[in-house]
Amino acid sequence: MAMKVGLDVLGGDFAPKANVLGAILAQKELGDRAKICLIGNKADIIPILQSEGFDEDYFEIVHTDESIDMGEHPTKAFLKKPNSSIALGFRMLASGELDAFSSTGNSGAMLVGAMYTIRTIPGVIRPSITTALPVLNGGVSVLLDVGINADCKPDVLYQFGILGSIMAEQIYNIENPKVGLLNIGEEEEKGNMLSQAAHEMMKDSKDFNFIGNIEGRDLFNGKADVIVCDGFTGNIVLKQAEALYTLIRKRSVEDEYFERFNYEIYGGTPVLGVNGNVIIGHGISNENAVKNMILLSVDTAEAKLADRIRKVFK
Repeated sequence: MAMKVGLDVLGGDFAPKANVLGAILAQKELGDRAKICLIGNKADIIPILQSEGFDEDYFEIVHTDESIDMGEHPTKAFLKKPNSSIALGFRMLASGELDAFSSTGNSGAMLVGAMYTIRTIPGVIRPSITTALPVLNGGVSVLLDVGINADCKPDVLYQFGILGSIMAEQIYNIENPKVGLLNIGEEEEKGNMLSQAAHEMMKDSKDFNFIGNIEGRDLFNGKADVIVCDGFTGNIVLKQAEALYTLIRKRSVEDEYFERFNYEIYGGTPVLGVNGNVIIGHGISNENAVKNMILLSVDTAEAKLADRIRKVFK
């Protein structure tokens, strides 16, 4: 039986067109590897497919015209709109009808949906989201958390080291990934109370390959394959990297390395630590970004990422 991945067609700033076009691009690359389930308004989906000369039979379409808008309160909207595209996607994921579910819509609602339906893996204190930072050697470093855990305790950062290592191994094929703690100095006594306490917990870890503190200047040189920080710090790093890419484009600088800062390449990020394969994409995603988000959801499902995390936390 072919793998099936779900896409929230109604989510994102350029829905539904960018999502449907992205699904077409992804399906052309996937072939028989997986089937894409489009969750959204059929009256919008079919004309877009027809305008592209693409047969609707390539997809499964689950109809709904109810969506959760970007500005809505995530928890209230998820509970009040049981037939929204996000709620339907999570019910299908929880029932086993989908192997993965992705959306460029309300990220808060996606996290609420994960917590309410598939729930957190037992033993995981807090789920996390990541970003891939391009490094000079051609690979990437995994940075986590990048936004959903603004305040963290040391044991949460410790678990981020485990979650990030599993992702680096299974998605980016990095053997025995090096884990670094983002700090204001390399010495273990440096940093605030959180960093010092986290370092104390991590330095003798048998759960991952801890190499110590790393500084901001080491973010893009590959010194660490997994970079651990609280979500407040990680989100600032992420937005700064996005701004840097925008500035470079505005300055008409063409450089192969800096082109890898384009968010479209990565598509989205898995939510690590929940009982299922959930991918969150950028709200401004165009069709190319949506395509890559769908491909990432297939890669994540094939790697059985959630299952591997579950085994580690048994």
